[in-house]
Amino acid sequence: MANEQLSALIDATNTAVQEAKDDLTKLDQAIGDGDHGLNMARGFAAIEQDRDKILAKPLGPALQAAGMTLVMKVGGASGPLYGSLLMAMGKAAPEGEPDRASLADMLGAGVEAVKKRGKSDRGAKTMLDVLIPVQEALADGADIAKIRQVADDAAEATIPMVATKGRASYLGERSAGHLDPGAASSRLLLQTVCDVIEG
Repeated sequence: MANEQLSALIDATNTAVQEAKDDLTKLDQAIGDGDHGLNMARGFAAIEQDRDKILAKPLGPALQAAGMTLVMKVGGASGPLYGSLLMAMGKAAPEGEPDRASLADMLGAGVEAVKKRGKSDRGAKTMLDVLIPVQEALADGADIAKIRQVADDAAEATIPMVATKGRASYLGERSAGHLDPGAASSRLLLQTVCDVIEG
């Protein structure tokens, strides 16, 4: 992944998260602590602030550095979870330019780290309900349009689910009928990555 592309990813994801901050907060007010939007905005602003240090590194260490920034700067569950995702992806990154297979492997490693950190899996109404189907689609050779569709459908599929992990699980059946905030932020980030790759 060229340095210009990584630079574009840092800028685009930060912009997307800042613009979606209020929407993510509203989703989280319905079934969580109400701080997901603020935490995500703080984390991605911190990555933007560290961009020069991050961009001075090869892809793997750059992703690890971005992940560490999220872990250090963000409260709540989102910092450790998204931080674990990026750090594991960075550790799994190849030496040179990643191809589709290595990108799928990187995301797979990230998904496993999130499962471990959150002690969760698919079906618990979390970010994994978006990340897992997207990783599978990527491994199956889906094009960008298909990956966008998978991310969108997977996020929407969390609405009828009953949460069994995180703060939302305290609501039991009342968590059904709401879009999961972590699924929403995962969809947003994945769609933004698709935008940058297409651009």
